Amino acid sequence: MIAVIQRVTQASVSIPTQSNSIGHGYLVLLGVADDDTSKDALLLANKTIKLRLMSDSQQKMNLSLTDSDGELLVVSQFTLLGDVSKGNRPSFVKAAPPSLAQKLYHEYVKIIKDAGLKVKTGFFGQYMQLNLINDGPTTIIIDSKQLKQLNK
Repeated sequence: MIAVIQRVTQASVSIPTQSNSIGHGYLVLLGVADDDTSKDALLLANKTIKLRLMSDSQQKMNLSLTDSDGELLVVSQFTLLGDVSKGNRPSFVKAAPPSLAQKLYHEYVKIIKDAGLKVKTGFFGQYMQLNLINDGPTTIIIDSKQLKQLNK
């Protein structure tokens, strides 16, 4: 799984009939690979929960979302698995099929909610529009495959 985590002052996601929004916190764009498992969701969620990207009183990235009463907006984005190493049109063969991607996406969200964080989500499988104000700008990319290697 790949997460692109952006610290935001606000973010929203919408489809024609619905929208969700947050104030300060993280916008998480989450991509699921075809070989990902529940372990990837757990590792990535735990890393997200513990990340200290929020600013303290001296404007240093020292606080977690829990410390700063921040929120998360988690949006599924299979295009993070796009491979452009051959040609100019992305190949998505490494992206998980929708049934697996949706299962692991929901597992990731549930782990974060169970930790007591405020979480809103995008609309899985829908064409969505995002609006955000990136704070910093601060953007971090986390790959669960790298976390697995570190935890061996």
